[in-house]
Amino acid sequence: MKHIKYLIFAVTVSVFVSCDTEEYLNPLPDTAVAVDAFFQTDADVLAGVIGIYDALQGVNENTIGNIGDANRGVQFEHLLTEHRTDNTRNATLEGSKADFHRYTVNSNNVESEDYYASMYEVIFRANNILNFIDIADAGNQAKYSAEAKFLRAYAYFKLVRMFGDVPLVTSVVGPTENETLFIRIPKAQIYTQIVADLQEAITVLDNSSKSRASKAAAQGILAKVYLTQANPNYTGAQQMCEAIVNSGAFDLESSFSDVFYSELNDEIIFAIQYMTGNSLESQSFSSEFTSGGRRQGQEDGQNIVNDNLIVDFELAGGNRTAVSYFTFSDATEVTKFLPEGSDLSVSPPTYGGSSRDAGNDYIALRYADVLLMHVEAIMAGGASTNNAAALASFQKVRDRAGLTDAVSNITKEDLLLERRVELAFENQRWFDLLRFGVADAVLTAHASELGYVFDARKLLLPIPAREINISGGLLTQNPGY
Repeated sequence: MKHIKYLIFAVTVSVFVSCDTEEYLNPLPDTAVAVDAFFQTDADVLAGVIGIYDALQGVNENTIGNIGDANRGVQFEHLLTEHRTDNTRNATLEGSKADFHRYTVNSNNVESEDYYASMYEVIFRANNILNFIDIADAGNQAKYSAEAKFLRAYAYFKLVRMFGDVPLVTSVVGPTENETLFIRIPKAQIYTQIVADLQEAITVLDNSSKSRASKAAAQGILAKVYLTQANPNYTGAQQMCEAIVNSGAFDLESSFSDVFYSELNDEIIFAIQYMTGNSLESQSFSSEFTSGGRRQGQEDGQNIVNDNLIVDFELAGGNRTAVSYFTFSDATEVTKFLPEGSDLSVSPPTYGGSSRDAGNDYIALRYADVLLMHVEAIMAGGASTNNAAALASFQKVRDRAGLTDAVSNITKEDLLLERRVELAFENQRWFDLLRFGVADAVLTAHASELGYVFDARKLLLPIPAREINISGGLLTQNPGY
């Protein structure tokens, strides 16, 4: 978080990172005394809240020796999402990062393990703050609690969709409380907790921030939760989307480029922030998407755009296409998150002075996503809709893309296509395919086209072997791994 980075650093160093590197699921400080001594004032609790965001932000891979040395937060998420869809792939077939697009991820994959550990780091930090919430000033306790619960829900929502049943840890527990730490809980129960946490955030929070939890962020994530559950709550999702629309606090940017290069703009509802050139507060995923690092042997070359996505952009991208990717002689790369100072007009292209310490924000939720979820909620699992409210939301997104022909009916396929080109490379495609019930069919066909093999068991990632080993076998594996 750019404006609070020094608080983050202080809390992270003094409280949270003093843990055994083996204790990934629920990392514990060396001594309870250290934590008790730290949380003495409202400012200490606020610093701890900011530390939860730091866990989501993660550590720039450029600053660490081995992946296991520090959690990357959301910085590997494109591997676990975009690369497992028909959107993008790795440039090479070698290494653990290439396992995702080849559908060969196993329980020892270091990036999947890092992501799992990162989300539990968020959960641990949230639980720890809730444990000390009464130290905060009385007027701030409800807000700090709601923020912590929003972030806990956000992390659990990621985990349950990627790994299925997972341990549900809602308090600080000791290293010997193995059943709490390692027994997997059914998804339905996890979702119950997610919904409760988000509902509290909606009740308590306002819309004064885009880089911290807010009422609208909780409403938008809850809408997606309602759409994702085994028995979708379409009415609830529609109400959440309409609450955001009716708040008047957000709008589509007139320029699609400004969504990504004018930070915390009117369209952003929740973003995880980074700082250019600051090794402690930057990210490296922007450089990992570029051709420059790949050609110089610095990066694998990630998020290489698949041909079938290019076809969809040609069909329905409109003016989004030029902002979303650029085709070179040897590959097509993502351009939504170009590092500051990039210039693609020269050959070879340049990517600024700090490409591996990039400051592009991770956009967690934006208004266009809400408008398209609004259509999805009204469609309510049906094949199509001509509902006026759904048409209006859909048309807004299309109009901004320069596709102004009036739409009179929206099919499920139309909506999935629109979400694909609007939100490409923003880590939404995997979840969209799951939610629309077409992941197995789409990914089986895609894998076959590329010469790989996809089967339904790969709709879940494997539980990391490291976690199973730490649990002494209490933590069970997903079928087929």
